[in-house]
Amino acid sequence: MLVGLLCTGTLVGAAPAAAQTSGGTQTPPTAEPTVAGTRAKLTKKGIAIAPAGAPPAVISAIAAGNAIRKKPYRYGGGHRSFYDTGYDCSGAVSYVLNGAGILAAPMPSGGFMGWAEPGKGAWITTYANKGHMYAVIAGLRWDTSAVGEPLRRGSGPRWRATKRKPKGYLARHYPGL
Repeated sequence: MLVGLLCTGTLVGAAPAAAQTSGGTQTPPTAEPTVAGTRAKLTKKGIAIAPAGAPPAVISAIAAGNAIRKKPYRYGGGHRSFYDTGYDCSGAVSYVLNGAGILAAPMPSGGFMGWAEPGKGAWITTYANKGHMYAVIAGLRWDTSAVGEPLRRGSGPRWRATKRKPKGYLARHYPGL
């Protein structure tokens, strides 16, 4: 797990969301299925399967996304706490980054414009502007918006197989990912 890096005033290294209980105690992470290659696979049911060669943080981020992938969209959802009944764009991205162990507190989309390092990451890239954000994790888009989707899988946090044009968004990545 990545620990101890100070990033925009927030100490990162929180336990992955999938390894926390409501009481804050640690539980061992469960083994997640993986696929060959370097890109995650999206099942027909909307579940992302991480690539076998991905770093543990990426596998944990994908598992975290899978845990909330059917939650509804709710403006401001996921901002006060990582655990909520619905999520907006930045709440959903904050959740998966916390699951990866690289974000200790939820942030709004505008805050992500200065998060971590500029540019695309090898495994995880966030795309943010003042009004919206999404992430690309192991080749899959994690987004609350269905822009570009031929099949509407609903609003709220979902894995999207289609790419989204990043025009108007700042790309950021966590060092090493």
